[in-house]
Formats: sequence, structure tokens, C-alpha cells
Amino acid sequence: MFKAKFRLIFLMFLSLCAVSVQATSLIPAAPQIAARAYVVMDADTGKVIAAKNADTAFPPASLTKLMTSYVLAYELGKGNISKQDLVLVSEKAWRTPGSRMFIREGTQVRLEDLMKGIVIQSGNDASVAVAEHIAGSERAFADLMNQHADLLGMTSSNFLNATGLPNDAHVSSAMDMAQLARAIIQRYPEHYGVYSEKYFTYNKIRQPNRNKLLWRDKTVDGLKTGHTDAAGYCLVASAKREGMRLISVVMGTRSEEARAQESQKLLSYGFRYYRTHQLYNANEALNSATVWSGMQDQLKVGLSDPLAVTIPRGQVDQLEAVMDIDKVIKAPVVKGEVYGNVNILLNGEQVREVPLIALEDIPEAGLLKRIWHSIMLFFVGLIG
Repeated sequence: MFKAKFRLIFLMFLSLCAVSVQATSLIPAAPQIAARAYVVMDADTGKVIAAKNADTAFPPASLTKLMTSYVLAYELGKGNISKQDLVLVSEKAWRTPGSRMFIREGTQVRLEDLMKGIVIQSGNDASVAVAEHIAGSERAFADLMNQHADLLGMTSSNFLNATGLPNDAHVSSAMDMAQLARAIIQRYPEHYGVYSEKYFTYNKIRQPNRNKLLWRDKTVDGLKTGHTDAAGYCLVASAKREGMRLISVVMGTRSEEARAQESQKLLSYGFRYYRTHQLYNANEALNSATVWSGMQDQLKVGLSDPLAVTIPRGQVDQLEAVMDIDKVIKAPVVKGEVYGNVNILLNGEQVREVPLIALEDIPEAGLLKRIWHSIMLFFVGLIG
């Protein structure tokens, strides 16, 4: 492998020149969080900043509705349903206990209103109505939920209903919920605005969003609360400050106030001591490589997706990138094929590794050039 090693010099200007690197590199331990489990994660990079019992399965209560709304957004994106759909409210949906949107049996409700009823009002009745509209029954919808969970890598989750009403086998984890929140934010930004709405009125009943942080912190814009006796008080929250977005999850706190306070601690810790740095853009040419037997002799290589890293504040000048590019690349070259990788190191330790791809197609050259390059490669191999 050919190694091209270079410093990310341009990022050094982001560091605070007047403060010593030693001082800004000191990172305290995560704060003490009064919860059974918690996670704080960067939404862009997936970097876990702090966690406890993150993969342990617990009852998720109404955090379940994040998956219900995710499946709803997925079906909307596929064009299988529309926000203007009129959903017939069944007796089962109407009779579902717990928090309610107060829809009435036999009436038709716009799907867009049901989405708000699920997210803002945490309506169990709205969740069942949507489940039946999409999959025919809540049981079939739960199967869809689990299929999506598998695709998202939610290894600790098992969904049996669309509401989060108690069932011993209905479980999830703080890490799974963080991954789900990240998918909602990244894949369906057009629907994300509903998670920040503070009130929703339906059937002349105005109900507030139970996420207290929406009132206390203007940078918080989601996502969902949950509570049952078995689950305790839970909250998945997200905030964006100075271009950096974090997701926090607390499960099993003792009260509404506690879940808000503990979530605020996690978000404050993450924003205060970590930064996310955008390193490279998608399809940006990072280097070039020799191509044998091609219509052109140089291939531009780069990344298929933007590359960012989340690291402790004050350590940006300790970043370096090492590119390993395949030594022998022969035409034809197809755009998107992998020809090496980029390793991002912090103080010599790997932070990220992503594949280097071809940014262009290069067809085979004519017969004479192919023969000549084959001869050259033979001698290059002997020398090597």
C-alpha cells in the first residue's frame, strides 16, 4: 500500500492560539447522572461521548413512539401514504389506555394530525390508529418496527406494540434510542420540526409537549419523553449549538424534573468539552493515484460521504490523516469503487477509518497501451 501522510494543517486555525494545548486538553469525567442508563452522542459522527448501561435492555415506555414515528416517516418517504390521508379510528384505537390525543371511534383523522398527536401529545390512541392504517393491525406494525430496528442496528430492542404500554418482552436500550433519534434527524429532516412544537390542539383540547427542555433551552429541538412505573421517567433529547448537534438519552430517572435535569447535564458536558470538526466533503478530490492500462493515467480519489470527527476541545492540532492507496490500480475503473482508505488519528490513535473511492470512471486504453503497461507492471513487480 502506498502511504500518503499529511497533517490537517488548516484545522489548526480553529484551536485557541492564546491558550496552551495542555490546559485545553484536560477533560473531566462525565457528570454523575441519576438514571438507570444514559448516552450522549454526536448526531453527525455517531461518537459516544459518555454512556452508562448503554446496551442494557429496559422498558422504553413512550420512547417507543420514536420508532412509531420513524416508520410513519419512512412510509411517507416511500409514497405509500400521505399526510392528507384520512385515517378511520377503530374501537381498539379509541379504547387504548394511557396518554391520549382524544380521537373518537368511527371518525376520520388526518394523518398529519395523528403524527402530531403521537409526538407532541404522546397519544397512545393516535399511535394505534397510525399502526392500523399502515400495517392493518398493531401486531403487524410491531413486526415492521422490529424489521426497521434490525436495519438500524438496534440490537437490544424488541417492540410488541406501537405505544410503549407495559409488556415484559417490550424493551429497548439507551444506545438503541440514540441510534434511532440519529436516524430520524438525518434521514427525515423534513419531519423533524414536529418534535420541537410545544403545543398541539385537537378536538378543542390543547396539550403541551412533555419535554421540559423545549422551554428551558432554546437550542433543544426534540425529541420524546416516556414514563411508566416500570420504565421510570425517560427522555431522548437533541440540541444544536454552533453547528454541533448532540443527542442525549436518559432512562429510568425518578421524576419529570429529574429527566430534564439529567439530560441537561449530559448535553452541557458534551458541548463544553467536545467539538465536532468537518474534515472533508463528499466527492472532494483528496489525492490522485496512478492508473495502469487506462485512457488516462491518474485517478482522483475521495470519499462518498462527508467526513467529520468528534474530539475533545483543544486537541484539533493533534489530528492527522493517513491515506493508504492501492499500489496497483488497473483500468477499467468504475466510479465509487474502493481503492484504499483514510485513517484519522488523534495523538497516534485511530479515530475514524473510511474507504477511499474512485471519483471518476476510467475506461481501458487501446491494445498497444495495455500491452506496454503489462510489460511495465511485470518489471515493477520484479523490482518490488
